[in-house]
Amino acid sequence: MKVPVTPNRELGQHFLVDENILAVAGRLAGLDPDDVVLEVGAGLGVLTAYLADRVRLVHAVELDRSLEPHLRDRVQGRRNVELVFGDALQLPLHELEPPPGKLVANLPYAIATPLVAESLGSLPDVRLWCVLVQREVADRFFAPVGTKSYGAVSVLVRLTAERIGLHPVARTCFSPPPNVDSTLVAFRRTRRWGPELVRLREIVQAAFAHRRKTLVNSLALTGRATREEATAALAPLGQPAGVRAEALEPAEFLRLAEFLP
Repeated sequence: MKVPVTPNRELGQHFLVDENILAVAGRLAGLDPDDVVLEVGAGLGVLTAYLADRVRLVHAVELDRSLEPHLRDRVQGRRNVELVFGDALQLPLHELEPPPGKLVANLPYAIATPLVAESLGSLPDVRLWCVLVQREVADRFFAPVGTKSYGAVSVLVRLTAERIGLHPVARTCFSPPPNVDSTLVAFRRTRRWGPELVRLREIVQAAFAHRRKTLVNSLALTGRATREEATAALAPLGQPAGVRAEALEPAEFLRLAEFLP
């Protein structure tokens, strides 16, 4: 497929041009005619049109307003597409009506991690994610404890969902080809959060803020807790004061939040 525009390098645009990947995404997402889907980074509308032909409604979000003519042309005649222009990290996506039950997207690399992390709590009706991201980001979502990839987003995603699918995507599937490998990753919600996620996320992010430091020191350096408070909170977990954040299982962070002030 020939790309009709020059991709914006500042926005890190890499348009999906291999339509064979659409079928893989559709299978991993388990698309159903009754689905309401959120797509972030609609771009030229290749995925948007594919989704619209298979689901009840697509909320398609795109930051780059210069793509609007191409996007509207691609989805022309499909009345079940709602185009939303703006920064997905700033838009009130929780106010979308009807609320999306699935998030299916070729996510812009720069926002993939924060968008997924935010959606875990702010979009409680989303029960399934199927996102095309950098391979290292996909690895990070479900990274095992103690590995280099294991971090704050790993804890939050693993506490919220289970991975149900993974598919590598070649660089040649994009225009222009990125300098990194990509992966389609799908995961299903297993936990629905309330307001407690805001506090948990704050604790987890503080714990991993200084990876070379102990968890106690990292919490203290970020001002989230004193060293004494953090040490006391680790004791019921059977963890020593010298433990690092990457050594704690996701479930242990839930318990840690119970004992921190």
